[in-house]
Amino acid sequence: MKGFTRFFVERWQFTLVLFTLLVAIGVNAVVAIPKSEDPLAKFPIIFTTVILPGADAEEMERLVAIPLEEAVSRVEDLAEVESTNVAGVTTVQAEFVWGVDPDRKYDEVVREVNRVLNSLPEGVREVRIDRGQTSNANVVQIALVGSNATLGQLRAAADALQEVVERQPGVQTSEVWGLPQAQVRVTLNLAALAQYRLPPGAVVQALTAASDETPVGALEAGGRRFNVQAGGAFTSLDAVRAVPLRTSDGQTLTVGDVAEIGWEDDEERHLTRYNGERAVFVTARAGLGENVFAVTDAIHAAAEEFRAQLPEGVRLELGFDQSDTVMKRLSKLGRDFLIAIFLVLLTLIPLGFRASVVVMMSIPLSLAMGVTALHFLGYSLNQLSIAGFIIALGLLVDDSIVVTENIARRLREGLPPRQAAVAGVDEINIAVLGCTATLLLAFLPLLALPEGSGEFIRSLPMAVIMTITASLFVALTVIPFLASRLLNPKDAGHSNPVLDAVMGGIHRVYSPVLHLALGRPIATVAIGLAAFALSLTLVPRLGFSLFPENDSPYFMVDVTLPEGAALEATDEAVRFVDGVLAEYPEIVWRMANTGRGNPFVYYNDSPAPQLSNVGSLYVSLDGWEPDVHRPILAEIRERLDAYPGAQITVRRFENGPPIEAPIAVRIQGPDIATLEALAADAERLINETEGVRDVRNPLAARLVDLDLGVNAEQAALLGVPAGGVEQAARIAIGGAPAGNFQDLRGDTYPVVVRSPTAPGAAPEADSLDGLYVWTGTGGAMPLANVAEPRFTSGPAQIDRYQRERSVTITAFAAEGYLTSAVTQEAVSRLETLSLPPGYSISLGGQAEASADSFSGLGTAILVAVFGVLAVLLLEFRTFAVTAVVAFVIPFGIMGGLIALWLAGESLSFTAVIGFVALIGIEIKNSILLVEFANQERERGVPLREAVEKAGEVRFLPVLLTSVTAIGGLTPLVLENSPLFSPLAIVIIGGLVSSTLVARIVTPAMYLILAPKDKPHAAAADAQAA
Repeated sequence: MKGFTRFFVERWQFTLVLFTLLVAIGVNAVVAIPKSEDPLAKFPIIFTTVILPGADAEEMERLVAIPLEEAVSRVEDLAEVESTNVAGVTTVQAEFVWGVDPDRKYDEVVREVNRVLNSLPEGVREVRIDRGQTSNANVVQIALVGSNATLGQLRAAADALQEVVERQPGVQTSEVWGLPQAQVRVTLNLAALAQYRLPPGAVVQALTAASDETPVGALEAGGRRFNVQAGGAFTSLDAVRAVPLRTSDGQTLTVGDVAEIGWEDDEERHLTRYNGERAVFVTARAGLGENVFAVTDAIHAAAEEFRAQLPEGVRLELGFDQSDTVMKRLSKLGRDFLIAIFLVLLTLIPLGFRASVVVMMSIPLSLAMGVTALHFLGYSLNQLSIAGFIIALGLLVDDSIVVTENIARRLREGLPPRQAAVAGVDEINIAVLGCTATLLLAFLPLLALPEGSGEFIRSLPMAVIMTITASLFVALTVIPFLASRLLNPKDAGHSNPVLDAVMGGIHRVYSPVLHLALGRPIATVAIGLAAFALSLTLVPRLGFSLFPENDSPYFMVDVTLPEGAALEATDEAVRFVDGVLAEYPEIVWRMANTGRGNPFVYYNDSPAPQLSNVGSLYVSLDGWEPDVHRPILAEIRERLDAYPGAQITVRRFENGPPIEAPIAVRIQGPDIATLEALAADAERLINETEGVRDVRNPLAARLVDLDLGVNAEQAALLGVPAGGVEQAARIAIGGAPAGNFQDLRGDTYPVVVRSPTAPGAAPEADSLDGLYVWTGTGGAMPLANVAEPRFTSGPAQIDRYQRERSVTITAFAAEGYLTSAVTQEAVSRLETLSLPPGYSISLGGQAEASADSFSGLGTAILVAVFGVLAVLLLEFRTFAVTAVVAFVIPFGIMGGLIALWLAGESLSFTAVIGFVALIGIEIKNSILLVEFANQERERGVPLREAVEKAGEVRFLPVLLTSVTAIGGLTPLVLENSPLFSPLAIVIIGGLVSSTLVARIVTPAMYLILAPKDKPHAAAADAQAA
C-alpha cells in the first residue's frame, strides 16, 4: 500500500492529469445520464385486459378469465395470478418471481394468450397486454379543449396532434382519449332483407369472409417462392358495398343493396373534460431510459407549433407535464446538495484552511466517479439516487479527513511533506480500508432486497456504494498528493484558533468524563445498556409502515356508482365533484374522466378500465405543503361525502410497488353467495375500526341484467339455427363485428353490422319489442316466439386469486392514523369472523407488501452485521476486540429510535434502511479509536493510558466525520420529504448518540475485554492511575 500511495505522491503530473480526467468524465455523465422522477424499474408483472361488451361478471369469469389464467399458468416462474371480472371487462394480473427477465416473461405471456384467443367468445372488442414498469406512465397529458367544437373537429385535431407527438425523439407511443371509436357502420335495411329472405347473419358472414386477412399460403414456380394474397381489410366504402350476397332462391345481391354504409361514431363510453369544459386528451409515453426533460421539451416545442393549426373554437392546454415535477424535485435536491456542501465546509474549519481545501477536493472527484458508475450501470438520476448522493456527501469526506488529519499530525512531528504524506497514509491505511469496507458492507445487502420495494430503492444504495468506493480511491491517491503540496508544516495545527478551541474543549470536557468512566468501566457499560434497553420501548409506539405517499402536488378523485349505473348518472356525479373542486383557488387544473379512469400518469397506479359506473378526476394543486394542503383535501372529502349513491375517494399517490389499497382484506372460497355474506360481515367490522375511511366491498351491490330467456327447443322447431337468437340480438343491440377497414395512413377501424339505431347512442330497453329473429331460410319472427326476457341479478364483480374465487375489501387510513396500526386493529376485529370449511382470509395491500419487504430487510440486516463482524475479525483477529468495536451498534439504534420519536415518524421501510446503513457508519468511527489504542499498546503503552490517549487523539477525527455526515444529511431532514427524510433522521440520531455516548462506553468496554497488560505493565498502570 505504501508503494501505491508513493506512486501518486511522486508522479504528480500523472495524478494531476487523472484528477482533470475524472472531473471531465463526471461532468459528461451528469449531462448524459437519464433524468426521471422515479427510478427506472421493470416489475415482473403482466396485465392482460379483455373487453367483451354485453357479458356479465360470471360470463367474463367463465369465458375469459379461467382460460386466460390457465394460459398464463403455463409460463414458468409464476408466483401469483389474480383476475378481476366485471360486466364486459376482465383483467388478469400475472406476477412472476422477482429476479426473472420481465421482457422475456412478457413475450411468453403474449405467446400463451395468443394460443387461446380463438377460444374466446365472439364479440371480443379488445385484448391488451401491458408490462408493469415505471416507464408505462405518460410524461405528458395534453388537453384539446372545445366546448362548442364538433366531435369531428376534435377528432381531426387530436389525430393530427397525436401524429406530431409520436414523431418527437424519445416518444415511445401517443394515445388519444375521450373520443368515441370511429367505425364503418353497416346499417341493415330490414325491409330489404325480408324482401330477399336474407338473414342478417348472411351479411355478417359475407363481410367477415371478404375482409379475412389470414394468409393463404405460398407457391413455388421457376425456382422462386410467391406468397398468395386474397382478400384483406377493406380500403374503401365502395369495396364494402360491393361485397356479393346470395339469396336462398339463387339471386345475387351486394351489401349495398340491403344496407347503408358510412362512417359513424360508436356510442360514447369515455367522456373527458378540462376544467369543466369538453375536451380530448392526448398523452405521450417516453421510452425506457429516455431523458424526461429532452422528451417533454421536444413535445412542448411541437405542441406550440401545432397551436397555429387548430380550428377556431379549439385550444390547446398543456396540462400534466412530468418534467415539471422532476425539475422541482431535482431543484430542491440540488439546493439541498449545495446546502450540504456548505455545511460540510463549515465542519472542516477546525482542520484549517489548507487542510479543508485538500479534503474538499474529494467531493467533486468522488461524485464524478459515482455518477459515471451509476450511468454505466444503467441507472437514472432520480429522487432516490440523488438522495443517495447527498447521504454519501457526508460520508465520502470521512476517509479524506482521517488521511489529511494524520498527514498533518506527521508534519507537526517534523517529517518532510512527501514523507509525511506516505507515512501518514501507511499508518492508517488498514484502518481506512476496514472503515470503508464496513460501510460498504452495510449498504451492499440493500442491493439484494427482494420484491418491488427492493427494485424501487435500489438506486439509492448503489449511488452510495459507488461514491464511497470512489472516495476510498481518492483518499489513498489524490488526497496524499494534494496534502504533500498544500499543507504547510510550519503552521499545521497551530495557526487555527478554531482547532485550538475544539482541542481545548476536548481536554477540558471529554477527557475528565472519559477518565471518570474508565475508573468504573462495568458501571459505565451497564448504564449504557440500560439506556439502550429503555429506547427499545419506543418501537411499539412508533409503529411500522411501508412507503409514504408521494409529495407531488397531484391527487386523484375516484368516483364509483353501483354496478350497472348508466354513463349519464356517473357523469352527473363527476360533474358534481368537478364543481366542488372548481371552488378552490389552490387547484390549478382538473382533468375529468367519465366511463373509465384517467390515463396512466403514475408508475404504480393503474387506471380503472372502461366501465359506465366509474369516473376519475386528475387534479393539480399549486404545490404541496402538508400543513397547508392537507386541510384542504380533508375539507374536499367531507363535502364530497354528501353526494348520495356514489362512493367518492380522494387519494394521493403512494411511493413503492403497486398495491390495490393501503388496507386490503382478501377472503377466498368457492361459492359466490357465501363470499358475499362473509364480505358483508368483514365490511361491517372494518367500518367499525377507528381510523378507517373509504371502505369498499365489490360484492356489496348486485348487478341487474336482462336475460333473453331463449327457449332453444322452440327456436329449433321454428327453424332458427343454433345461435341465431343471440346473433340477432347482438346485431340489434351491440352490433356484430364483420372485419376491418384500413385507411391510407394504415390506421385500422372495425366494420360493424347493426340494425337501425340513433347514431352514437345505446339502444333503449323497449327496442327488444321490435326485435325479429331470422330463420335459416330468411324468414323472420318476433323475439317473443322463441324467448321470454326477464330481469336477473348477479354479482357485480368476481375476483379470483391463485385461480380461486375471492373478494377483497379495501380501505384507506384516515389522516393522522398509521396504516399498520389501523390494519392491526381491523385484523383483531376480523378474528371474530366465523369461516366455513374451504374458506380462508388473508391480508393484501400494505400489510402483504410490508411482510415481503421487511422479511428481505431482515436478511439484509443479518448480512450487514455478520459481514461487518467478518471484516473486523480479519482486521483485529480477536473476538474480544471485535466485540468492542461492534458494541457501538446498540447506541446508534438508540439514537435513531429517539430521533424518529421526536420527529413524529414511524418505522418506515426507508427508516429501517437508515438503521442498516447506520451499522457501517458507526463502526467506521469505532475502528479509528480501537485501531489507535492497539497501535499504542504495540508501542508498549499501558492499557489504561492507551485507551485514554486513543479516546482523546481520535475524538477530533471522529467528531469531524460525524459532524460532516450530519451536515450532509441535515438538508434531507429539512426537506421534510416523506420518502427519504426518515432515513436521514435515523442516521443523524444514531450519529449523535454514538458520538456522544459510544465515545464513553466503547473505551470502557475496551478496558474490560481487551487483553490485559503484563504484570509489570499493569503495576505501572495502577501507579499512574
